[in-house]
Amino acid sequence: MSKANLDKQPKEVARMFDGVGKNYDLTNTVLSFGQDRMWRRRTRERLDLKPGEKVLDLAAGTAVSTEELTKSGAWVVACDFSQGMLAAGAHRDVPKTVGDGMHLPFADNTFDAVTISFGLRNIHDFRAGLKELLRVTKPGGRMVIAEFSTPVVPVFSTIYKEYLMRALPMVARAVSSNPEAYEYLAESIRAWPNQEELAQTIRECGWQEVGWQNLTFGITALHAATKPA
Repeated sequence: MSKANLDKQPKEVARMFDGVGKNYDLTNTVLSFGQDRMWRRRTRERLDLKPGEKVLDLAAGTAVSTEELTKSGAWVVACDFSQGMLAAGAHRDVPKTVGDGMHLPFADNTFDAVTISFGLRNIHDFRAGLKELLRVTKPGGRMVIAEFSTPVVPVFSTIYKEYLMRALPMVARAVSSNPEAYEYLAESIRAWPNQEELAQTIRECGWQEVGWQNLTFGITALHAATKPA
């Protein structure tokens, strides 16, 4: 078992996620108090997918998010650079492929919509990832990012940070197949840009009409954007 550092070297991150695949879905549900299901549903609703559209679900992990997106009738492919995570979701009947977020294995202007849930934070150069997502999106296409963010209620923010650094690793030791990985999770969330900072970076990477919606008091934020037509 292994834990990646905040420099997020791709091989280390992939190896870490290979080690959490076995109990990944259960662990996320426990650690989020069941909020993960709502976050996936809200991501699907925000993308406003239509039947027949082609969609990329990047950093899809076990493809639980991909399965949610297919409820729209769209054709959705799960892409992740951890073969262990994709293998853990082998029972989910959706197309899957191994791919690096900084070097996506798709042609320009392939997808009507792209999304990444709780994975942008793990890309070694997440700006390169945003530009790759732009490249493979059709002109006028949509992107939605679901990512941990900065709680907007001061007292709740303090409680949340204490939970991240103390309770989360303890709970992970009880249910995760690689509890050390959740120490990285807590550290990476605390180091991540807040809502406005991430929105500005998305704009700088070429996306337009960038905005966000806070979920669960800002624990998670949905950032939405479109590719210039």
